[in-house]
Amino acid sequence: MEQVYASIITIGDELLIGQVVDTNSTWMAQELNKAGIWLKRRVAVGDDKQEIINALNDQAHDTQIILLTGGLGPTADDITKPVLAEYFGGKLVVDEKTLAFLHHLFENIYRRPLTERNLKQAEVPDVCTVLPNARGSAPGMWFEKDGRVFISLPGVPHEMKGLMTTEVIPRLQQHFTMPHIAHRTMHTAGIGESYLADVIQSWEEKLPAHLKLAYLPNYGMVRLRITGSGPDKDQLDKDLDTEFAKLKVLVKQWMVIDEDLPLHVVVGKKLMEQGKTMGTAESCTGGYIAHLITSVPGSSAYYKGSIVSYANEIKENVLHVSPATIAATGAVSEETVRQMVKGALDALHTDYVLVTSGIMGPNGGTAEKPVGMVWVAVGNQEKIVTQQFNFRFDRMRNIEMTANNSLNFLRKFIEEQG
Repeated sequence: MEQVYASIITIGDELLIGQVVDTNSTWMAQELNKAGIWLKRRVAVGDDKQEIINALNDQAHDTQIILLTGGLGPTADDITKPVLAEYFGGKLVVDEKTLAFLHHLFENIYRRPLTERNLKQAEVPDVCTVLPNARGSAPGMWFEKDGRVFISLPGVPHEMKGLMTTEVIPRLQQHFTMPHIAHRTMHTAGIGESYLADVIQSWEEKLPAHLKLAYLPNYGMVRLRITGSGPDKDQLDKDLDTEFAKLKVLVKQWMVIDEDLPLHVVVGKKLMEQGKTMGTAESCTGGYIAHLITSVPGSSAYYKGSIVSYANEIKENVLHVSPATIAATGAVSEETVRQMVKGALDALHTDYVLVTSGIMGPNGGTAEKPVGMVWVAVGNQEKIVTQQFNFRFDRMRNIEMTANNSLNFLRKFIEEQG
């Protein structure tokens, strides 16, 4: 059983100039991987006929599946359909089922006239299999040529995801016989990538040939992911579980969680296990930590709220930090974040509080307190602990690093209290 490989071609000038961020490829890669298809390459091209044709030819050399997104709209710059019709030797014709759906969509859902421009959406190459798009006006298209499958999908993420889930993945699983792909992932913190590699070198060298280890450093943490592929799912899972258990023993003192979950989700799980609540008082992160936590459905069960105390007068008037403390030690200091914890506990009535205060840059630093210096505090009614961090990145990266390291600091505190 041979591995099946795919390529993704994203189409649109807006992607090349950075006006739109390509999130489609990331999501598609994850779904393909779950289905046993390994993504070999991601390519972005502009709204240019020859560039699209070149990309199709290039990707067809060594991948069995070529997926395209974008360029299926009703405007002049959406050229994917006519290019595909020419590439596969067909002509554009009206698909009656798509036309009927367009009338329904505009009359009953959009409640606006169906224009001649919109009617063009019903045109498809006569050499494709039409994939009905229940979420929008542009259908997907399935082509086959020289043993390859080419699939064209809308660039609108909501529509693309619907087509991938209901049409593309099921059809690919019927069309190809594929090995199983599975992963085991853990997060580590407090150890660098190179030192971590030294710790697990002997184990890594003895991994079976069908298992591979990847190091994924990010935000001061390192994810370790074991990936395996094989024809027998049960045996593959057994092999992965065996090696993952060995790895967990080796890195036990640095392991944050043995699942592929972000820290704000991990913290939420810990709070749910204890039946406890938390709140935040953020200065330098400006509510970013609150945003991460509340992005999780159901977080209202353990998260009460935040006080974004960006200005000193908010620290003093809302969190009751002493003006004398700020005058003596500054807003970015251990003394200040300790008092912020006490004030937040009183104001928010939570079991735990997480506090940040720092200098994110690019300005505002001094020799004593440079850009990237951050004080973090976590605490409850019985105990407050603090930690200083020093980051060296741009403003947004410093905020993200502060959030991640603060959440990990809180995670350890919650575990100790539990």
